[in-house]
Amino acid sequence: MTDIDGKTLTPLPSQDLITLTHVMYALHAFSALAGITTAAFVVTAFLTGWPSIIAVIINYVKRDAVRGTFLDSHFSWQLRTFWWSLLWVLIAVLIGALLAIIIVGFVAAYVMIVLVGLWVIYRIIRGWIALANREAMPQPG
Repeated sequence: MTDIDGKTLTPLPSQDLITLTHVMYALHAFSALAGITTAAFVVTAFLTGWPSIIAVIINYVKRDAVRGTFLDSHFSWQLRTFWWSLLWVLIAVLIGALLAIIIVGFVAAYVMIVLVGLWVIYRIIRGWIALANREAMPQPG
């Protein structure tokens, strides 16, 4: 019999899945930390670092196992963070390329990449704290 969360009336995930979700946040955090401590940007380290890529793969492989639990929102949160970051970096590069004729293009792209990096750090921290408190993440719509 599956245990039910008395507050949300949803199934409780296994401790193994909760631990796996902590590991995925740690992998994303490790990639972001590499961007802070090296010459890379936070967001580029987050998007191209093996730890984050491994976390995204695990996320897709294990997604069905967390359906209907509060972890489902964390899996969605992590995936949306990754894919939206990629989109914003591509837009920043496009803006930089289109405005490369003037110096402002490079500055605009740099500022946008830094802001996306800060957003990634915020999303990792906010999600990980909510997971530690066994809370679901907000879902769009």
